[in-house]
Amino acid sequence: MGKLVVLKVGEGSLGQGFPVTLQIGEEEDGIPSRSHAGGIALGCATRPLLEITGKLPPDPELPQCYDRWRAAYLDLGSHFRLEAPTTQIKNVSRIEDCNLAGKALRDRFNLWLQSASFREIREKLLEKLLPTDSVRVIVQVKEIELQRLPWHLWDVCDRFPRAEIALSPPHYERVELASPLIVPRLPKTKVKVLAILGNSIGIDTDADRKLLEQLPDVEIKFLVEPKRQELNDELWEQPWDLLFFAGHSSSCGQDLTGRIFLNSTDSYTIADLRYALKKAVEHGLKLAIFNSCDGLGLARDLADLQIPQMIVMREPVPDLVAQVFLKYFIEPFAQGQPLYSAVRAARERLQGLEDQFPCASWLPQIYQNPAEVPVTWQGFIHTALDETGNGSITVNNPAIQFPPPPLPRRGSLSALVGISFAIAVVVGGIRFLGLIQPWELQAFDALLTQRPDEQPDSRLLIVTINDQEIKDHAGDRASLSNRTLQQLLDKLTAAKPSVIGLDLYRDIPIAPAQAGLAKYFQQDSKLIGICKVNEPESNIDGSAPPPGMPNERLGFSDFLPDNDGILRRHLLYMTPDVTSPCRTSYSFNFQLAAHYLKAMKGISYQFNQDGDIQFGTTVLKRLHPHMGGYQRWEGGGNQILLNYGSVSKPAAQVSLTQVLSGAIAPDDIKDRVVLVGVTANSSGDIWSTPYGAGPLKQVPGVLIQAQMVSHLLKAILDQRPLLWVLPLWGDGIWIWGWSVVGGLLAWQLRSPLYLGLAICITSGGVVFLCSALLYQGGWMPLVPALLALAGSGVIVGIYLAEPSRPSSLPPSL
Repeated sequence: MGKLVVLKVGEGSLGQGFPVTLQIGEEEDGIPSRSHAGGIALGCATRPLLEITGKLPPDPELPQCYDRWRAAYLDLGSHFRLEAPTTQIKNVSRIEDCNLAGKALRDRFNLWLQSASFREIREKLLEKLLPTDSVRVIVQVKEIELQRLPWHLWDVCDRFPRAEIALSPPHYERVELASPLIVPRLPKTKVKVLAILGNSIGIDTDADRKLLEQLPDVEIKFLVEPKRQELNDELWEQPWDLLFFAGHSSSCGQDLTGRIFLNSTDSYTIADLRYALKKAVEHGLKLAIFNSCDGLGLARDLADLQIPQMIVMREPVPDLVAQVFLKYFIEPFAQGQPLYSAVRAARERLQGLEDQFPCASWLPQIYQNPAEVPVTWQGFIHTALDETGNGSITVNNPAIQFPPPPLPRRGSLSALVGISFAIAVVVGGIRFLGLIQPWELQAFDALLTQRPDEQPDSRLLIVTINDQEIKDHAGDRASLSNRTLQQLLDKLTAAKPSVIGLDLYRDIPIAPAQAGLAKYFQQDSKLIGICKVNEPESNIDGSAPPPGMPNERLGFSDFLPDNDGILRRHLLYMTPDVTSPCRTSYSFNFQLAAHYLKAMKGISYQFNQDGDIQFGTTVLKRLHPHMGGYQRWEGGGNQILLNYGSVSKPAAQVSLTQVLSGAIAPDDIKDRVVLVGVTANSSGDIWSTPYGAGPLKQVPGVLIQAQMVSHLLKAILDQRPLLWVLPLWGDGIWIWGWSVVGGLLAWQLRSPLYLGLAICITSGGVVFLCSALLYQGGWMPLVPALLALAGSGVIVGIYLAEPSRPSSLPPSL
């Protein structure tokens, strides 16, 4: 399953701005889509999941940046596939100027896309898309000045390595294919390609020809410098899958009229070939590739004919770049790689030529009809189905059909496996919709709390502040006065801890007489403070950090409880709202763990290619929606499941009074992570955990922070398992496996009494297995497995108990 992102840019100008609408939908393989009268073809269906609006502001400087870059690019003097030159063009070295102009254009373009009026669209993309998603981005825009911009350089796309951007006009429709009237449409065995090798003065189109001739399962008709009538006849008389052009071309005038040079004397616009190209589309033309210069004008003109997909070069293209792109694109595409990913990979590989040909990777551009699904090489070769879906090899002649395969006899193993698979699909669908998420989370809590408590983490020390101590040492607006807090920090710092975490909001000014405390906040590299991020959806304001404390020593205090109020997830990283007084991207507990690991073990963190945080060899793999028992949740950012060790005592605890009185030995503080926080019930900072949700079982926030710090340190230093879940396909196999077990029990035990007893015993085994796996870090789908086991057992039992029907009727499952 992939994602389709449609960015609809309304009418406007760069002097006035543009209204913008964003749609995000899902694409599913194998959903039938209408292809022609009386038949269907397998393709993709898209369901819009959301739609929001925004605006791109005026930016008169942007077209000027583009013009400066294009002038520098054309000044390179490369051998472009433009109209044939009359004299040899001298290649003047302007590479540095072109690179500088390209960087200026890219920076200005991204600054425009980061504007405040467009921010909601940008943030919604970052929220809804995952780095692992396959994403098609279609920019629907009419204005030429926007189509010329390098949309592939949008910095958002860098976060999604499987995304590619296509352009599209705002108006489009699907063309119904012409139906065969007498002769039925038979299965195809070859991809039919019409390859036009036009005027090649000064360029080498033979290289393109050799690449095309090496493709598998292909039938190619080459037209070398053809006359107009010759091309016209081929487009009218034969059905083609792919149209290819190599040679000179250009886009001229204010409306970018596209023109191709067929031979040394003749050149034609798309309008000159309109009827023939329109007939080719009706006969099934799905893809047009113009491996020639300045193709945006060609694409815009061809879009009026509703060609499903086109690949063009957005600017004049050097001959070598055109050849290399074709090689890197057409070979993987013919081997089965999707069109969009093949174009992106080929485009990015062109960067290897940019020491000779600057901005070569900017040139390839997909032009997409949004009403059509992306074509595949295998999709060119297809066996059509008739309306009944019974395997007919024709589209419009239902008399020529393969009979449906015989269904298995009642009681056969294949029938039981089929029923079990259907039950697994139903359970998986219910789970995907989030209907059993509360049960799954409760089952997770029950299994988690059956594990024995772990010993307190000796690397941590918690300094607690109770109600009486708040009363004795309170300032005007804080849980502790500035004077008391400075005394506490003096005591702790003298004992040389590795890092001190101050789990207290201190967004109050510091008087000049308290310069010592200000120095701690501003200069002490071992002191980590907290702040709170805004929650605009809940109308909850954030809290500012301590005065003068730099961002690298700040962590947000925010947690992400589930909808039932239970805290099961560990938030490590997120992007705060731009209006938030708290601007740090990392959580308080993550900052403490990271500073300890760096200071004591020399271990630093980095983000790997999947966007996950990694310490050494330990990867903190992010939890995503549709992972584990989560199908619907709140919150974003980089989060993992919290593997509790001991909720009541994650580390040794001492009181504020003990520290101030000197009752704590320095060795009990030295080299430890020290957390200072309020445990008083009056603070309101108490949380429900899998171990309990009542008032007497809720846990103070500072103990949760300590739990999270210990969670990270144990995973990285002690190799304690992080909680992991199966991928979606693994969940599916697990659920189907237990569904098969239920079906087999019913097949072997025909007695309802014995079957019920067997299901109960097997269910106990499933619970025990899930408990054992959770002890090793694996959260398995317990509730879906039990539902599939019982459901399959009951349904198969009913199926086997029904009386046999006449053999001429298929059994009803």
